[in-house]
Amino acid sequence: MNDLDHAIALLRQGELVAIPTETVYGLAADAANPEAVAKIFALKGRPSDHPLIVHIAGTAQLDDWAIDIPADARRLAEAFWPGPLTLILKRQPHVSDSVTGGQGTVGLRAPAHPLAHALLQQFGGGLAAPSANRFGHVSPTTAQHVRDEFGAECPLVLDGGASPVGVESTIVSLVDETPKLLRPGGIAREAIEAVLGRTLEHHQSNKTAKIRASGLLDSHYAPRTPLVLGTLPALLDDATRRMAAGERVLILHRTPIDALPAGAHHQQLAADAAHFARELYALLRRHDHQHDVLLMEAPPQTPEWLAVNDRLKRAATARLE
Repeated sequence: MNDLDHAIALLRQGELVAIPTETVYGLAADAANPEAVAKIFALKGRPSDHPLIVHIAGTAQLDDWAIDIPADARRLAEAFWPGPLTLILKRQPHVSDSVTGGQGTVGLRAPAHPLAHALLQQFGGGLAAPSANRFGHVSPTTAQHVRDEFGAECPLVLDGGASPVGVESTIVSLVDETPKLLRPGGIAREAIEAVLGRTLEHHQSNKTAKIRASGLLDSHYAPRTPLVLGTLPALLDDATRRMAAGERVLILHRTPIDALPAGAHHQQLAADAAHFARELYALLRRHDHQHDVLLMEAPPQTPEWLAVNDRLKRAATARLE
């Protein structure tokens, strides 16, 4: 039995399988099996009212999970699926509360990773699959990250290489007349607006959006080691102060540094947003527990950095100006 057949057998038995997607690795269970979905929450330590995204093979399965689907949703699915876009729609009555967090909506996405796509086509149904990590921790972008996180607690990890996007999907709500950007991600806001022909309302919390969706909590995507964002001059001053107090400091910067504080460890990061996003979670995982604090130069506040800035805002413990 090959890994794909093994994965399908486990999923049909109500077990969990970690799967690669183009965004991050997901912890998958049969979305039509509430007992299987409950295992996701138990393993992740995820609050039971926090909804999951259902992964499907493509647009042909939209009507299996959603009702009253607006034309805008079908246009976006045709434009960006398979790909890193999640649509929030009104749910079919049969969709389990365990997937939706008890809401009247469901999040749907068709991943572009060839291994995940093949799995979904052969499985035939939907897979609930949040990121394959402990709740609130840094998302995994390799199979080894998942093994490091769960060990033998996850029955199977399908290895599809490193996730090429590196941050989670963009989430757009289409449950009322006004399309809403709930989470920036792998599809740029401007690209979505170009297809819709209108502006997205951007909501950065569950409270303002009045809908619960993945990744909208104030603290999320966080390493165990404190992460501090700021301007490079402020971080260099902070590094000097911390090192004088005996702390182990790592400076993560995009701008070249002429003079480092004596003895400081540092790493220069990618200058472009796509490369930065692809490496971000692996970087945070690699340096977690190796230092007392991670000091990261904040990226620019420009559209191409929207998803990265969203993740860093939720991962950071402080910001220095």
